[in-house]
Amino acid sequence: VELTCGVLGNDVLEALPIIEIIPGDTHEFFDYEAKYVAGETQEICPARIDEPTRLKVQELAILAHKALFLKGYSRTDMILKGDTLSVLETNTIPGMTATSLFPQSAQAGGYYFSALLDKLIQLAIEENKRTKRKQ
Repeated sequence: VELTCGVLGNDVLEALPIIEIIPGDTHEFFDYEAKYVAGETQEICPARIDEPTRLKVQELAILAHKALFLKGYSRTDMILKGDTLSVLETNTIPGMTATSLFPQSAQAGGYYFSALLDKLIQLAIEENKRTKRKQ
């Protein structure tokens, strides 16, 4: 099962609802065509996983965000096989179109697109002020 989890924040981090990615029958995995051709993939948010798995996915996404010293936002992709979670990658600048995964997850978390953009601008301003104080 392919899962993706967005993280929002600078110092105080919020893990967003998880998306389950299901490529169509003609795709063995979530390849370029499955990702970018409309209707080729089903995206379910929130993902159909149990509560302990949800918490672990969100924890790993936050840990990846911290480990990479990211600010603002990120999205970490994972594979769930049985009870094992494997991190595939962290997107440091995930897509921000209305149909991209991060905004879909943010909307499920209560951030409509314009509010999400406002939040990202606010986080950038806060981080800019913080780093200028150190100089």
